[in-house]
Amino acid sequence: MSTGSGAHSAPAPATPDTPEDPVGKPRRTSMFRSLRIRNYRLFFLGQVVSNTGTWMQRIAQDWLVLSLTGSATAVGVTTALQFLPMLLFGLYGGVLVDRLPKRPTLLVTQTAMAFTGLALAFLTLSGHVEVWHVYLAAFAVGLATVVDNPARQSFVSEMVGPDQLQNAVSLNSANFQSARMIGPAVAGVLITGVGTGWAFLLNGLSFVAPIVGLLLMRGRELHPVERAPRGKGQLREGLAYVAGRPELIWPIVLVGFIGTFAFNFPVYLSAFVDDVFRMGAGTYSLFNTLMAIGSVTGALLAARRGTARLRVLSAAALVFGTVEIVAAATPWLWLFALLMIPLGLCSMTVNVTANTSIQMNTDPAMRGRVMAFYMMVFLGGSPVGAPLVGWITDTYGARIGLAAGGAVAALAAIAIGLILARVGGLRLSVGWHAGHPRVRFVARERRDELATAV
Repeated sequence: MSTGSGAHSAPAPATPDTPEDPVGKPRRTSMFRSLRIRNYRLFFLGQVVSNTGTWMQRIAQDWLVLSLTGSATAVGVTTALQFLPMLLFGLYGGVLVDRLPKRPTLLVTQTAMAFTGLALAFLTLSGHVEVWHVYLAAFAVGLATVVDNPARQSFVSEMVGPDQLQNAVSLNSANFQSARMIGPAVAGVLITGVGTGWAFLLNGLSFVAPIVGLLLMRGRELHPVERAPRGKGQLREGLAYVAGRPELIWPIVLVGFIGTFAFNFPVYLSAFVDDVFRMGAGTYSLFNTLMAIGSVTGALLAARRGTARLRVLSAAALVFGTVEIVAAATPWLWLFALLMIPLGLCSMTVNVTANTSIQMNTDPAMRGRVMAFYMMVFLGGSPVGAPLVGWITDTYGARIGLAAGGAVAALAAIAIGLILARVGGLRLSVGWHAGHPRVRFVARERRDELATAV
């Protein structure tokens, strides 16, 4: 296995999937073109319902823990427990996904998460819920996610094929973030009106939609990938595959830093609502909704783009960290709320660009393991980061906690952006254009796939 750039063994790079006209100029394509595929349309509609329920539960879960304990650290512990299984078992989940048929696997994981939501609803509505019940439910959802997440990520390519992968991944993100607008708003109404238990109940019932969608799919219209046989060394093989390709490992490192220190919004936003602005659950839901507006915008812009450039990833991560620092310093509630929109847009650009570039630069036979590693780093960093930023927030205040997370994201973006530029044969060019200073990366030399991806 090569330990270099992987230029001779990597699959085709992330290149535009936009069709060209006879003179070679790209034509504009539909932002929703992958929805023309029936199987993906069923999947997409099911996820609309399920994702809305998931966001309702997330908001209700965070607020319930804060109500029971009054501690931002406890909220951080809940987040950590939900993502701890991904950190511990994520790579093994990827090995299983590469071995198993994706659709039956998703039926099992979606059913398991439905029962978890219903159990938490019963405990809350009956008045017997305690904080350890929420911890246990969060951990159980995390266990199902170990297999569900890489299975869903890699199943997209089986539904739409390689030509529509970028568009489908972007629409998935828009789907998730659209639910993020609706879910928190509905959760805020339910929490203030009838209590958190009803949010848990609706989340459990929402899994009926994706389960029905999976059952209605036409197997003959899928693009199945040859499953990996059982054998020794598959986990090491997946790690070696990633380690030997800069176009995979460095984006994963970047999202690892961001996911661990800068994406802990349940901790940051609940602390700002409770300690800085002295508001209630409605304001917490408003912050999440405004961030979701930016996230949907970022996802739809990504669906419109024809390629996933790593320089876009680094730039979005830098702006994301900078906006977090500015938000941490603002004294006004209205300005903090408005900053949630660009924060959501940049965070979604980071998410979609990293996800798409990694999938498009990965051999389909390795995709389950590679995506599991990516999700393990991205989501699994929360068990380390959430309690840490929760402690910083409780000890030094919400503003210091958010600013520290933003600083980590910005510094990581600068460092890894420079590394990718150097490995990809790019150099920094500083000059003047039309009377204005211009700073950009220009090609030093073409280096096969990585130079194109960067």
